[in-house]
Amino acid sequence: MNPRALGALLVVLAAGVLGYLGFHAQRLTRTGLTESPPPTPVGTEPNAEQPTSPGAAKAKSIPDTLPDITLADRDGKPTKLSSFGGRPLMVNFWATWCAPCRREIPLLNKIRMERKAQNAEIVGVAVDFKEDVLKFTQKTPLNYPLLIGEEDGLAAAEAFGMGMAFPFSVFVDSQNRILTVKLGELHEDEANFAFDRLKDIDDGAMSRDDAQSAVVQAFRKMAADRAQKEVALGDTSKK
Repeated sequence: MNPRALGALLVVLAAGVLGYLGFHAQRLTRTGLTESPPPTPVGTEPNAEQPTSPGAAKAKSIPDTLPDITLADRDGKPTKLSSFGGRPLMVNFWATWCAPCRREIPLLNKIRMERKAQNAEIVGVAVDFKEDVLKFTQKTPLNYPLLIGEEDGLAAAEAFGMGMAFPFSVFVDSQNRILTVKLGELHEDEANFAFDRLKDIDDGAMSRDDAQSAVVQAFRKMAADRAQKEVALGDTSKK
């Protein structure tokens, strides 16, 4: 990675860690919980902000189908995540203190609008304090359903086998089967490719297994292409 890209990455990770630590400290204060040792920040992907604790190192598997999760909506009404199922679905886990999460929001608004003909839906799950989320959404509109949770929000993330690794996006087919989980900031080419494969599954043009393999290969290539472009841009800027 070129020095400019590395520097930008470190800034993003530092901002995310500080935001998480603030959230974590407030959560312990409000709930009266104690924890030792303190969380250690770890990043699994260049755009992922994944503060975690040593106890969270146990491997967890991604479920085959949409977990049975209930969280409060913006108005505080308990809402089952499965109520959005039965259609092509993307569930996006995020937090207000996560910079890549915030960057994704305009893209998610755009994709939801463009995918209406597919009967697709996007649901945001904010693992954060409700007052912080509502304050944030007053300035930054989220034009898709939003669920909010603190401890229960973290439990929801863990039900997907992820934990505090934000952002991450889960693509689910119309039979509520998980196609793939994208860890880190979602890009438009990735989102469109995944939704296109969900359409192929609905149309009977592909099996879920074939669609999953196609997504894995495509996401790897897209990530490699982006990395090459970053290197090329860095080399150009030095001239």
